[in-house]
Amino acid sequence: MTNHQSPITQNMTSTFLSAIALLSLLFTLPPCFIFFSRLLKGPQRQAPISPQRATLDQLGTTSIIVPTLNEADRIQPCLDGLKRQSYEVREMLIVDSQSQDGTREMVQQAQSQDPRIRLITDDPLPSDWVGRPWALHNGFLASSPKSDWILGLDADTQPQPGLVAGLLRVANQEDYDLISLSPQFLLAYPGEWLLQPALLMTLLYRFDPSGATPSSPERVMANGQCFLCRRGILEDIEGYSVAKGSFCDDVTLARYIAQQGYKVGFLDGKRVLKVRMYEGAKETWQEWGRSLDLKDASAPGQLWGDLWLLLTVQGLPLLLTVFWGSLWLLGYQTLPVLIALGVNGLLVGIRWSLLLAIAPSYDRNTPQFSPLFWLSPLADPLAVLRIFLSAWQTPKQWRGRVYSNFNETG
Repeated sequence: MTNHQSPITQNMTSTFLSAIALLSLLFTLPPCFIFFSRLLKGPQRQAPISPQRATLDQLGTTSIIVPTLNEADRIQPCLDGLKRQSYEVREMLIVDSQSQDGTREMVQQAQSQDPRIRLITDDPLPSDWVGRPWALHNGFLASSPKSDWILGLDADTQPQPGLVAGLLRVANQEDYDLISLSPQFLLAYPGEWLLQPALLMTLLYRFDPSGATPSSPERVMANGQCFLCRRGILEDIEGYSVAKGSFCDDVTLARYIAQQGYKVGFLDGKRVLKVRMYEGAKETWQEWGRSLDLKDASAPGQLWGDLWLLLTVQGLPLLLTVFWGSLWLLGYQTLPVLIALGVNGLLVGIRWSLLLAIAPSYDRNTPQFSPLFWLSPLADPLAVLRIFLSAWQTPKQWRGRVYSNFNETG
C-alpha cells in the first residue's frame, strides 16, 4: 500500500510508532518468558488417569460426597456413574440443600437401587460460608470414619467406570495426599464451543499443565468437580472450614493443604470423568466466569500478575498482530514494529497450536460437536475481559443462592 505522507511526517510517525512498539515489547516480554517456561513442562507431565478394576486392598476405603441444590436437570448421569463404581466405595453421600425441583426424589430412586447411596440434608447455611464447601463439610462430618479417603464430586459430573479405583491406584503408587482431576468437557451449543475453550485457556496460561509438578503451593491448581483427599488430613484441618468463604474453595483448600507440606496433584482425568457444566454461552459467561479469577485463593500481587500475563499473552496478541501487521503494510517498516509483529504473531500461532493439545479434553464424538472449537481463539479477548471483570467483583449469586451481605474478603 502507498503512504501519501510527506517524508518528514512519515519519519516522525515512524519514530513514534517505533517507540510505542518498544514500550509494548517491554510490557509483553516478561510474561512471555513465564508462559514459555510453563509450556516446557508439558512433555514431562504425568500420564492421564486410567480406569482401573478395584483391588481387595481398596475395599471400602472411600466415601463420596456430592453437594446438590436443584440439580434435577443434570444429576442423573452422575448417579448412574456412581452406581457403576465398585466395592472400593463404601458410601455415597448426596448432601442436598433443600432442593425443590425433584432432585431429592431422583436421589431416593437411585438409593433404592444402590444401598451405598444416602441422601442427607445439610444444616442451614451460616452467613460466613459459601454453599458448596458447607455441603461438603456436612457430608464429611456425616461420613464413615472407616473410610481412608474422601472424594468430592459435583452433580454435573459423569463418573466413568473405574474412576475411583484409578484415582486410588495413582494416589497410593505416587504417595499423593490429595488429587483433583481435569475432566473431559461435554459441550452442546455453538456459543459454548467458541467461548468455553477460551475461558479454559485462561487457566492453562496461568498455571502448569495438569500432571506437572507445581513450582510452589501458591501455584497449585485444583478442580473441585473431582477432589480426592485423605480423611486424616481433613480431620487435622477441621474439614472444609479453611475454605468456608471461598468461591473457589477447591483451589483455596488445595493450596492450604500443599502449604502444610502434603503432596498435592492436579492430574488429567479425561479418560475417567466427563462433565456438562453449563447450558449455553450466556450461562458459561455468568457462572464459570465468576470464579475463574481465583482471587479468593490468591494474594493480590499474584492475582494481578496473572492478569498481566493473560492480557499480554492471550487477550491482546491477535488484536496487536492485526494492528502491527497493518502498520507494516502501510509502510512503517521499522525494526521495532517488525519485532512487535513477530512476537505477537508467534503468540497467536502458539495459541492456535494449543487447540491440538486441549482437543482431547473435549468430547468431539457427539452430534453436538461444532467446528467453532477451532475458532475459539477469536474469543480470547472476551475471555480475558471476563477474568478482569470477575477480579473486580465479589459474587452476589452462586448456584441459586444469594450472597447479598457477603463481604469482599469472605
